[in-house]
Amino acid sequence: MTESTLSFSIPELPMNIQTIREYLPHRYPFLLVDRVTEVTENGIVGFKNVSINEEFMQGHFPGYPIMPGVLIVEAMAQISGVLGFIMNNEKPKPGSLFLFAGAEKVRFKKQVVPGDQLVLKSELVMQKRGIYKYLCSASVDGVIAATAEIIISHQKLEQA
Repeated sequence: MTESTLSFSIPELPMNIQTIREYLPHRYPFLLVDRVTEVTENGIVGFKNVSINEEFMQGHFPGYPIMPGVLIVEAMAQISGVLGFIMNNEKPKPGSLFLFAGAEKVRFKKQVVPGDQLVLKSELVMQKRGIYKYLCSASVDGVIAATAEIIISHQKLEQA
């Protein structure tokens, strides 16, 4: 399927942080996607630049800082959420969010340390009644750091 026959429009690439903030409701210190470099029919590629200045690096672990695995999983969920919004031709708005619903087959294979660029890849493998499943990976310098199946739920939220 060519880009012109897609049922959704792809934003101009690469997506910078200002554009990513249009697709993700997360903000500092919890926004874990710095750039999106590729969007295809059912996949997305982006990255997170890992810095010693991240708040979590101060305590995980002092003297040997590494990015927590749960935050690597969250970064994979966030890049999947961006793809979910793009594929549905929408952006976050009051009453509509893509929420992290689960992670399966999570595996960590390499530590992620300050100075690394964490390349995030997500591919849609299932969509049914507002539930989306993605095969995700996070790598550094071409070496897989983590993999997971991420489940996202498209939720219509009640307004308070």
